[in-house]
Amino acid sequence: MALVAGSGLLLLGCGSDKKAETPKPKGPQVSKANGYIVTPQLLSQDIEVPGSLAAFEEVELHPEVSGRVIAVYFKEGSTVGQGSLLLKIYDGDLQAQLQKYRVQLKTAEQTTERYAALLKIGGVSQQEYDLQVLSVNTIKADMNIVNTSISKTSLRAPFSGKIGITTLTKGAYISPQTLIATLRKVSQLKLDFTVPELYGNKMKIGTSVNFSIEGSSDIFEARVSATENIIAEENRSLRVIANVNKPSAQLIAGAFAKIKVPLGKNENALMIPTQAVIPDARNKKVIVVRGGIAFMEVVTLGVRDSAKVEITSGLKAGDTVLVTGLLTTKPGSKVEVNKIISN
Repeated sequence: MALVAGSGLLLLGCGSDKKAETPKPKGPQVSKANGYIVTPQLLSQDIEVPGSLAAFEEVELHPEVSGRVIAVYFKEGSTVGQGSLLLKIYDGDLQAQLQKYRVQLKTAEQTTERYAALLKIGGVSQQEYDLQVLSVNTIKADMNIVNTSISKTSLRAPFSGKIGITTLTKGAYISPQTLIATLRKVSQLKLDFTVPELYGNKMKIGTSVNFSIEGSSDIFEARVSATENIIAEENRSLRVIANVNKPSAQLIAGAFAKIKVPLGKNENALMIPTQAVIPDARNKKVIVVRGGIAFMEVVTLGVRDSAKVEITSGLKAGDTVLVTGLLTTKPGSKVEVNKIISN
């Protein structure tokens, strides 16, 4: 009897313990994070991109025909004018052929004059006279061909510029594949650089850019003269050419240049810290807190600097974006903003 009563008490004791261990329902979890209030700011931003100086015009000089060089009329590093004779290839055989045609032409023209006189008195037929005229014209055409071949034995400067270094000497045998020298128009230079795809629409014809070179503290100016008609796929950038405004002895073709590209001013730019942006496979997103609830918003980025990035769409002035707790805060969850980071 006592054993049964003890067992009953044990059962009652166990039941009371289970009831005491039942957990109480908890309220929604509240995340705590730091935020940033979006406010309009004055944005006056330039981007710096690398580039190089290039000659306004540049060409590799090659002969049109093969042959032996009989004269070189330029010096390395000298400046030559457009049309200047640079070198001469042996053309003695062509000159002899031309002289032969001159003799034949003189004889043919005399014969044509006699045929013309005989034609008037019926001494020759019209057909015989026409054939003689054709002979004269054929010789003249052959002479033009030889004259063209002779002109190809002379290499002339296609434009005014500076001759580079050459290893060519008199007596050398050259062919159209032989590089004689490089001719560059250095009286005017141009900048060759690329800008990210995002800023490609800023590169209008006539846009002024400033640049500097190694070893000089001077700032030089150039104006955009042309842009490529396609964005390069390998680096998503646009190639730009700008003409240097004033020549300077400090500027040498091929030199490295640091170019500052102005992007203009925006008095109402919406800038947020770069750490607030969440990269996605397709979009860029930020977490916005409204009424204590987290919302995920897709945004479009603009100009970026070392600490902040411009938002061109997806946010408005007064929005609060999270800058911490981005990985733990889920859309729709409650958020308590501990600290507001100032501009």
